[in-house]
Amino acid sequence: MALHFERSEFDARRDRLIIEMAEKKLDAIVLFAQESMYWLTGYDTFGFCFFQSLVMKADGSMVLLTRSADLRQARHTSTIENIVLWTDRDGANPALDLRNLLNDLDLLGARIGVEYDTHGLTAFNGRRLDEQLQTFGQIVDASGIVSRLRLFKSPAEVQKAEKAAALSDEALDAALKLIKQGADEGAILAAMQAAIFQGGGDYPANEFIIGSGPDALLCRYKAGRRKLTKNDQLTLEWAGVFHHYHAPMMRTILTGKVSKRHQELFDAAQDALLAVEKAMTPGNTFGDVFDAHARSMESHGLTKHRLNACGYSVGARFAPSWMDMPMFYQGNPEPIAPSMTLFAHMIIMDSESETAMTLGRTYLTTETQPKPLSRHDLDLIVK
Repeated sequence: MALHFERSEFDARRDRLIIEMAEKKLDAIVLFAQESMYWLTGYDTFGFCFFQSLVMKADGSMVLLTRSADLRQARHTSTIENIVLWTDRDGANPALDLRNLLNDLDLLGARIGVEYDTHGLTAFNGRRLDEQLQTFGQIVDASGIVSRLRLFKSPAEVQKAEKAAALSDEALDAALKLIKQGADEGAILAAMQAAIFQGGGDYPANEFIIGSGPDALLCRYKAGRRKLTKNDQLTLEWAGVFHHYHAPMMRTILTGKVSKRHQELFDAAQDALLAVEKAMTPGNTFGDVFDAHARSMESHGLTKHRLNACGYSVGARFAPSWMDMPMFYQGNPEPIAPSMTLFAHMIIMDSESETAMTLGRTYLTTETQPKPLSRHDLDLIVK
């Protein structure tokens, strides 16, 4: 069995969920997020693109409803012992299979929590689910329960994050060997991903971001490659990934001469990230961290060029995104606490001058100041 944690780790997670369910008076919870299933049982698949769910009752017993293609996947990668299959066929309605399963589990009329807020449950399947359950029992939205439990990392999870961060550093080292005038973005991207795979890492939950010239101002991946010019800007956002745990980094790297505007934006990004580090301590909130970023950007006259969020929690994530909740944005009341792994990114995009600058890395929160997980410094990189 391909488990990445000791059984005792999964038992502890199950017990934490049992406590949360008792506090919310849930007789069962129906999980659809792949991250929740992986965290709770180790179940590792991209089969969540189809209908599947993990039901856990208040006593901790679990049943997975999935397709035949994932039967062996679940047996091999998870602690799940009870697996029920729904059959692919014309007119199949797996929501009905789930209702029948809940009935078999003696949950008719029970208070059942459903994890709605996830890519693992499409609006189409959510509507079918509601149609089947509206008269079955008392259905409540339980979307945030497991995601908040995942926010706080165990010592074993911190080790995964530290390994992922080491792979992030290796990827940057690989890129820096190639970045120069005439370098091909495709070769840089290939070297970064190769470094992670060669180090025992995994695919990221979303594509790496790479863009140079005008494309350096983009905050998302796009198709198409170009070669770097003499005085160019290259924005990279990537993540080392180990057992699905992510440790993102972000940098804008320059070739040739540093323009006055690039230097101004870098100074602002560095100041803002250092301000965020000071705020990323117990006693503050995620909103306080964002406010530190916003104040610093405002002091540099860059309010109109910054984003409305400056980072987020990271951990074990699946496609389509490695971004996790909560995020650093205005007014977020979630408290900063020890044992969180948080990615802070300073992104400044001056569309008027087509000048880009980014700076970001992953941190482990502590009782005091956060610990950067990267060994790289925060200096401007010029090749």
